[in-house]
Amino acid sequence: MADHANEPAGSIPEPCVRICCFDERGVCMGCFRKMPEITGWRKSSDDEKREILTRCRLRARQCDDRIE
Repeated sequence: MADHANEPAGSIPEPCVRICCFDERGVCMGCFRKMPEITGWRKSSDDEKREILTRCRLRARQCDDRIE
């Protein structure tokens, strides 16, 4: 994982890709966030945002595994 120690506060952009369609688990198929992660994004610290993005990457991989 990249070293983010030198990033300015609030520098992590929102991962929304404007494809909001939720699966049966409540995961957005565009950004792979769950609703609480989406609605709480702006209040989240950069560390929390990094954790959310890590979970999103894992969910995206799980989705890819289900398709294959």
